[in-house]
Amino acid sequence: MTIYHYLASKAVIVEGIVEQVFAEIDLPPEELPWTEAVRVRCLSAHGVLRSHPWAAPLLEPRRMPGPMSLRHHEAVLACLRRGGLSWEMTTRAYAILDSYIYGFAFEEAMLPAGGGEGIAEVAQEISAAFDPEHYPTLAAFTLEHVLQPGYAFGASFEFGLDLILAGLSSSSHVER
Repeated sequence: MTIYHYLASKAVIVEGIVEQVFAEIDLPPEELPWTEAVRVRCLSAHGVLRSHPWAAPLLEPRRMPGPMSLRHHEAVLACLRRGGLSWEMTTRAYAILDSYIYGFAFEEAMLPAGGGEGIAEVAQEISAAFDPEHYPTLAAFTLEHVLQPGYAFGASFEFGLDLILAGLSSSSHVER
């Protein structure tokens, strides 16, 4: 028997899996100031997408979102509005934040060795394939940064998120 005997289609299966992913992402805590609450949500979303690297492209293009997705979107929108963002800024903030989260998760998933400890070995292989005289900055970046102990691509996520939140916070004066 196939699973389709029990479920109507592949789309139903994907919807259920996407709902489970949304259920794993922490909602922005209502008791925190809005920027801190959004940060909690974004860090959680990043962590969940690192655990499920295939999920980012599936989360948003849905026409029939389920209750977990709707609950999640409601909480994020309410948090942004609580911060004083106008509807226009709320729309922009949500798009920027999710584009950053999903894009970063996609890039991490595509990196050799997941962008973690094994990336140094892959970086050495890649840098051996090109002439450092023709690509001196790329060679220096690889040697002086990527191949250094402790380098992790994912470490940049929080830095970028904090830059975005600082920019949004300075824009929150926009009228509702």
